[in-house]
Amino acid sequence: MALSRGLRCCQRAFAWLPVLIITLVVLWSYYAYVCELCLVTLSNPVEKVAYLIIFHILFVLFVWTYWKSIFTLPVQPGKKYHMSYADKERYENEERPEVQRQILAEMARKLPVYTRTGNGGIRFCDRCQLIKPDRCHHCSVCAICVLKMDHHCPWVNNCIGFSNYKFFLLFLAYSLLYCLYIAATVFKYFIKYWTGELTNGRSKFHVLFLLFVAIMFFVSLMFLFGYHCWLVSRNRSTLEAFSAPVFQNGPDKNGFNLGFVKNLQQVFGEEKKLWLLPIASSQGDGHFFPMRALCEAQNPLLANEEQWEDDGIDEEPHGKEGVIVLEFELHCPLSPILLAGT
Repeated sequence: MALSRGLRCCQRAFAWLPVLIITLVVLWSYYAYVCELCLVTLSNPVEKVAYLIIFHILFVLFVWTYWKSIFTLPVQPGKKYHMSYADKERYENEERPEVQRQILAEMARKLPVYTRTGNGGIRFCDRCQLIKPDRCHHCSVCAICVLKMDHHCPWVNNCIGFSNYKFFLLFLAYSLLYCLYIAATVFKYFIKYWTGELTNGRSKFHVLFLLFVAIMFFVSLMFLFGYHCWLVSRNRSTLEAFSAPVFQNGPDKNGFNLGFVKNLQQVFGEEKKLWLLPIASSQGDGHFFPMRALCEAQNPLLANEEQWEDDGIDEEPHGKEGVIVLEFELHCPLSPILLAGT
């Protein structure tokens, strides 16, 4: 028991190693840029002040979003998704799988749950003893079920899900800007040190290495940020990109895709003034998400919209009495029953 507890403690401590590495690299980049470049290398006072002001704005936003990504706890499903004591006892005492599935189905009827397992059953977590809300998954590292789980990120030592996905996206964006700004402003002095025009030995090492590190991180972050921008535009998580969510009618990779604007608003909210700040503004509470199938049920024309976009068809049917213009509204007003379950 003591050995097992000790191993768990070592595992938890080791999980912070990637965060420690990033923190040390960022602290060194701050020293190298502020002290060795701006205070030692730069001679123009106006250039010094301008460089330092812009750098510190990006630095604060970068650190703020990184902090929020690390320390914003993942949100777990609410109590109504957990098994009651009576249901749990009935479920565990039942040995027939078909009856167990029936018990889960009875519980799910009271909940706004629409996704299913691969064989069409109710998504149930044996470890947390709860019915999983749509887009919820169990994280084996955190040992909890996480609402709208995207992935577990070792670089923030946290699960990225509904509660902090916006912060994670902003962290990637400001990391890119931070690296790009450093590379762009350091490059001129990199050339001067490289050609021997400047000769300060200690500052030369920091400035040369600073450019290499900034470019290296920029390239790697660019691909990751681009991938997550694509996911947001399609309203998918990383897990859903690899395995399409299954609905009652089967798998549908675009099951939650409501159109670019609505997809963006689900993550960043409707108040645009909060989009660029690591302040919680995502829509909903993470338990229920509008689905394309429900929108199509209210407006069947939406069912063919994606196909028309893929085929590049722009139809404007003409009647005998004039032109009929088809307008598509990508959001779907939810019924009172669905809203009651959110």
